[in-house]
Amino acid sequence: MFGSRGSFGLLDNISRALFQNLSFRCQRVQCLRIGNAEIPNDKRLRFALQHIQGIGRQRAHQILNDLSIGNKFAKDLTGLELHSLRDEVSKYLIGEDLKRCVRSDIQKLVDVRCYRGFNHVCLLPCRGQRTSTNARTRKDQRNRDRSKWDAHQSLAETMQKRQERR
Repeated sequence: MFGSRGSFGLLDNISRALFQNLSFRCQRVQCLRIGNAEIPNDKRLRFALQHIQGIGRQRAHQILNDLSIGNKFAKDLTGLELHSLRDEVSKYLIGEDLKRCVRSDIQKLVDVRCYRGFNHVCLLPCRGQRTSTNARTRKDQRNRDRSKWDAHQSLAETMQKRQERR
């Protein structure tokens, strides 16, 4: 009834369609998990990799060039390509590790009590922007969460009293 070439292609198409609609406990399989982040299947790899925190346009482009993987859809990756992609992404500082590193850097600035650290604690812009007329978004955040501000002020007062005693 079917020729051998046509039947294999038909079976392959049917198996792909079934796998895409496969459900586990009423949930569809829609994402890949790379670097503790979910990569959407319906996007091309160059844009899908940008869902991982710490990977932007340039780094996604660089990863795809290093692996010589074309800019195809994430759902079309083979097992070998997926494995090599996970290995390549794991070489970079991404996700929770990146957040932890940034937090420790900010905490170091606060502990040294430099100008940038003080502005971080006060929820003010810390990269040289003017604050007298602009910086509305940062100042509004300060008004919403006063607990950090109050805690830092009390810490600053106690530090000042200790220095005066010496």
